[in-house]
Amino acid sequence: MKKYFLIAGLLLTTSVAALAQLPSFTGGLKAGVNYSELKSKESLTDANSILGYQFGAWTRVGGAGLYLQPEIYLGSKGGENPIVIDNSGNETQVNGKVKFTTLDVPVLLGTKFGPSKLNFRLMAGPVISFIVDKSTTTEDAYASIKDYKDQAIGAQAGAGVDVGNISVDLRYEAGLSNISKSEKYDQKQNLFHLSLGFKLF
Repeated sequence: MKKYFLIAGLLLTTSVAALAQLPSFTGGLKAGVNYSELKSKESLTDANSILGYQFGAWTRVGGAGLYLQPEIYLGSKGGENPIVIDNSGNETQVNGKVKFTTLDVPVLLGTKFGPSKLNFRLMAGPVISFIVDKSTTTEDAYASIKDYKDQAIGAQAGAGVDVGNISVDLRYEAGLSNISKSEKYDQKQNLFHLSLGFKLF
């Protein structure tokens, strides 16, 4: 787990150090909730969403209406697969739940507009998720469903508003890489984020 924090911290520090001399540099803490599901190839599983959390830190560097926002946060996500399609094409009731604890490092490019104390923002960019813990209640007969990789790549896009030192973000995250070691299921993590941030500097 330590190596994931080291890699994520290095990415965040490098991004901030390279851009810290631009006109605007702020940062703070954030926390929020997400609503996630695991999508599989050709609907081989019938996915239900689960509620998760996130908390961590963010920085925002830029000027002239454009900014770069690297973040690092710990969160939980996953999904529930109540129906699985077997090799014969039959539906089987499984009721398996998957839950990940991840260290997420998004790097977002955004634009902001509005008065200094009331900024509206749009942002998008890639995110890498390091899985630091995983648990599943899926039956052993479907072991290939619950065999997951240690990292995943995704993309985030959304909007936010700043009111003084408070910021609120709403984003959608789409999984780009297969998080499952099984090529059959080709599962991708998709989720909505709602977070509240506080600017410290």
